[in-house]
Amino acid sequence: MDILIATHNIGKFKEIENILMPSGARFHSLSDLGIEEDFDESKGESYEENAIGKARFYAERAKDMIVVADDSGVNVQALDGELGVKTRRWGAGEDACDELWLDTFMKRMEKEKMRNAAFLCCAVIRMPNGEEKVFIGETKGEIVNDVMAPIQSGIPLSSVFLPEGFNKVYSAMSEEEKNKISHRGKAFSQILDFLQNFTPSHHAKSSSISN
Repeated sequence: MDILIATHNIGKFKEIENILMPSGARFHSLSDLGIEEDFDESKGESYEENAIGKARFYAERAKDMIVVADDSGVNVQALDGELGVKTRRWGAGEDACDELWLDTFMKRMEKEKMRNAAFLCCAVIRMPNGEEKVFIGETKGEIVNDVMAPIQSGIPLSSVFLPEGFNKVYSAMSEEEKNKISHRGKAFSQILDFLQNFTPSHHAKSSSISN
């Protein structure tokens, strides 16, 4: 079983690969397949719209391969409506390095007292026959006042997001710890369950989207 993890983000690729590893699949990156094109997420109005669009976009370029894709972001109480599906394009912009993006975000948050936040991930798996499944994961927490762990490539907010009930930010956790409680871990664990119960004969003629 071959699976394309449809992201150019190295940090996200590694997280997703680690979560889905027990499926026994062979994982491929966009670079592995020589796919350099980027899906335009700027037009999507929801996580689900972007995730499904991304899965379909890359499925067209990776014939006969299972494709997984996601869209994720954070909603911060003090910045109501500013982030969400626009998270990585917010502030310094998606072309900014992780350090600059996070520095811009933290300066914006300096005077804010309402620091509650929630990360949300919408993950999609698209089968070669066109069947699609959509899964949602959410983790609530808060934005801390200072960077508490080294920045991980592609996921800078992990250094300042403290999940509810924990004393460590995402980036300070081991992969195993984080994948159990993170928004992406919750969403892709459901994809793992789907893969582990997958039988080609059962899904050969079906096509659906479910939550």
